[in-house]
Amino acid sequence: MIKKIIVIITLFVSVASFAQKNNASAYSFFGIGDKNNSNTVEQNSMGGIGVSLQDQFRLNLSNPASLSSLKFTTYTLAIENKNIWAEDSQDKQRGASTYLSYLAMGVPLGTHAGLSFGLLPNTSVGYSLVANSYDSSDELTEVSLYNGEGGTNKVFLGFGLQVFKGFSVGLQGNYIFGKVENNITNQLKDVALATKYETFSRINGFAINTGFQYKAKISEKINLHLGANFELESDVDSDDEEYIYSLSVASGEIPRDTLLSSTGTSVLKAPLKTSLGIGFGKENIWYAGIDYSFQDAIELSGNVYSNYSKVAYDDYSKISIGGFYTPKFTSITSYWERVTYRAGVKFEKSGLMVNSSGVGNDFTAIDDFGISFGVGLPVSNQLSNLNVGFEFGKRGEINKGLVQENYINFRLSFSLNDKWFKKREIF
Repeated sequence: MIKKIIVIITLFVSVASFAQKNNASAYSFFGIGDKNNSNTVEQNSMGGIGVSLQDQFRLNLSNPASLSSLKFTTYTLAIENKNIWAEDSQDKQRGASTYLSYLAMGVPLGTHAGLSFGLLPNTSVGYSLVANSYDSSDELTEVSLYNGEGGTNKVFLGFGLQVFKGFSVGLQGNYIFGKVENNITNQLKDVALATKYETFSRINGFAINTGFQYKAKISEKINLHLGANFELESDVDSDDEEYIYSLSVASGEIPRDTLLSSTGTSVLKAPLKTSLGIGFGKENIWYAGIDYSFQDAIELSGNVYSNYSKVAYDDYSKISIGGFYTPKFTSITSYWERVTYRAGVKFEKSGLMVNSSGVGNDFTAIDDFGISFGVGLPVSNQLSNLNVGFEFGKRGEINKGLVQENYINFRLSFSLNDKWFKKREIF
């Protein structure tokens, strides 16, 4: 047992000790970056459902109430590979990134309660863009380079308890921390020095989510699953540094005159986010469900974020539909009958709105659509699994000077199960 705990702690320390570049999207420029999915590979392979889903052998990161159903100590980690093909009305580009998407552990506490903790990316920033301007004779007059990296991570601690048969509640605390760096370098034709604008934001804050699940039989073999998760209103603070200075690009970006050097604070206010789920299934054989999430528009305040005249935020919503099928969970004669097959689809309104011209109020919503599928491969004769998932989707659009991103995400996770607290038996 002690050796296992040491291994887990070592993994957490090693992950927290280095930063990852985990995005390649132009839309990660805005705010504190793209919001990452806080779902497991298994859930993402089913369109992201999970609010009402209970599982004895796997963690569910969508609702802490699900921890009450854990029967085995479960530790899981995952990696994700994102591939993006971005295009606008003039050009096409490709970007890719690979990163550790989560590291988590769940422990059953008796027969009707469970505890979980882990680390996962919360938001991510990663882009490198070039914008060129031409005069009436099609001669290059101005070049602007946009670069950004960083993001925020989330450490969480969750607890779930079955209050009475079929009904469970859960509570999870989250600490959010990270750093975001953005810069814009502008070079005009026939001007010796370029101008660079840089911002550095150190971000931290706390958030709480709570939820419930209800499971009841509607026939001898079919179960009804209901669930809800509530991410309570929270504030995330940012300590900002802002610089404008001239530099010589030809001599390796050597800074010259500093035009602006200031510090300040910013606040991201996230309103209550509600997620509701309903599903039907046969224990360890199949499950089909639908989740619906909604949230009022987030609010960003502070000097750094107030400078973005091309972005606004609207209400968020997401619909996920999906499920799984395992032909014969207890089969001892056929490996493939114990394989779990998953599929799903999502429709997401991210709440991000972009006005590419920066003039007037011609904002366009950046929506996301994705189709996913995957398999859970049993490891040996144990209850552990190797989970593989794929997702194909599209975000944004080409019209109005925007960028359309077609993406393929590949996900891989290990879900390892063990009995840590066994009652000693004497024969």
